[in-house]
Amino acid sequence: MKLDTKMIHAGAHPDPSTGAIMTPIYQTSTYVQEAPGVNKGYEYARSQNPTRFALEEAVAVIENGKFGLVFGSGVAATDAVIKLLNPGDEVIAASDMYGGTYRLFMKVFEKFGFKFIYVDTTDAANVKAAVTAKTKLIWLETPTNPLMNITDIKAIAAIAKEAGALLCVDNTFASPYLQNPLDLGADIVMHSATKYLSGHSDVIQGCLVMNDAELREKLYFIQKSCGAVPGPMDCFLVLRGIKTLAVRMKAHCANGEKIAYWLKANPKVGKVYWPGFTDHPGYAVAKEQMRGFGGMISFELKDDSLDEAKRVLSSTKLFSLAESLGGVESLINHPASMTHASIPREKRLKDGLSDSLIRLSVGIEDADDLIEDLAKAIG
Repeated sequence: MKLDTKMIHAGAHPDPSTGAIMTPIYQTSTYVQEAPGVNKGYEYARSQNPTRFALEEAVAVIENGKFGLVFGSGVAATDAVIKLLNPGDEVIAASDMYGGTYRLFMKVFEKFGFKFIYVDTTDAANVKAAVTAKTKLIWLETPTNPLMNITDIKAIAAIAKEAGALLCVDNTFASPYLQNPLDLGADIVMHSATKYLSGHSDVIQGCLVMNDAELREKLYFIQKSCGAVPGPMDCFLVLRGIKTLAVRMKAHCANGEKIAYWLKANPKVGKVYWPGFTDHPGYAVAKEQMRGFGGMISFELKDDSLDEAKRVLSSTKLFSLAESLGGVESLINHPASMTHASIPREKRLKDGLSDSLIRLSVGIEDADDLIEDLAKAIG
């Protein structure tokens, strides 16, 4: 089945009682049983909900996986993966990563005896060198948030397999429309479904997709035991969002490309971070493992001062200054004080995330209007 068709029909089954083409919102906390232990497959909504099950099927299908699980947020999904581990286990993670993931690792889990080792994963040799007998998980983002670094998933999957470790890839920036890490050897794919999967900035949700049945059972046990499940209305909204993922991603990619090249040619703009440039260090890998380069762009101004960056951030009209990404509307963000504020400044600077970096989530508005908005703000 072609991608565009898959996005519309994944997890969609007409309601058997009414024929409704859209999955109903099963707004219930519990289910009546015929006798103790005799039920229709549903006992309590924390463990089972038909709307959620439909979404879990859908996210599995669009990621070319066998099993999907959805959670109350992307961070909750990440939390479930770490709970597969035991105190003393080591995790190798990308040095450039979402600030919320770093905060979860360092402020929540490190005190329980987990060790997190951060390396530049764009060079597989760095990952291999960091592996020890205690390595149980490798955590990747590609493209990374916010520096748009690219990691070769196949190469890291081979290292993980040799080490007997799990490989989990945060695929939020690419979306399943542009990249499928399970096909490249990953064990788990994570998404903040809040972003491109939902696509309308109206849901907080996360998901995991995997192929291994035993791994699915372990994660399902964590899901139902810890209870970080989304409500049926949110599941319905993400199901609806997935139906337009293909058409939205085409527009995000087209607009992103046009704006990236415009920024690169602007004499007032310094470095532009976007993996679609042929001179991007990860271009060849991105071209090999992705079907497009997406609508996420970061850049620095030639006048690389925090004050000038703040002026631009506060001057756009169509680009709204806000956290998050992946919605139909365009957003502008200041990672150092917003999405990545929880990362110590010295680490941010060491990893290349300057105080003046600006991140764009390019929406699906008319690209010329978006360029005009940026041009006025940059001056």
